[in-house]
Amino acid sequence: MEPSPYQPPQSHIVYRDPLSGTRPVPVRRLVRFANFILDYIGNTAFGFVVGLIAGVTQSQGLIDFIVDYNLLFGVILMIVYYIALEAAFGRTLGKMITGTRVVNENGDKPTFGQVVGRTFARFIPFEALSCLTEDGRGWHDSLSKTYVVKNSPGN
Repeated sequence: MEPSPYQPPQSHIVYRDPLSGTRPVPVRRLVRFANFILDYIGNTAFGFVVGLIAGVTQSQGLIDFIVDYNLLFGVILMIVYYIALEAAFGRTLGKMITGTRVVNENGDKPTFGQVVGRTFARFIPFEALSCLTEDGRGWHDSLSKTYVVKNSPGN
């Protein structure tokens, strides 16, 4: 069957180092820090919206859970925020704003397992400091075999 002439053009974008061709090129540490700050704000806003919905709908069970188990509620929010956005779009709100995305070692969209691994690796104590290394690649990247790279036009 012949392809439809109305089909938009397709291209496979490879996020690899053009010189070595061995791995995707991670973004700089300053961009990673901006992602961290923007995602903190996004996650906080997500929690605010959930709390607002609980208050408006007068869902006493959810309100009690938020009040009694606020640390667990925050952990659940963070897990949902990162897994939902990175699994669906390959990027979080912070990455959307800075024009970056998560890719696997081949430069493709990460698997769901890699996204889950990235998310849970963020709970390792002092993990955020691991992004201060020379290449800016945190433990949540290296353990899940993913990279944060500059987004290509149209993606």
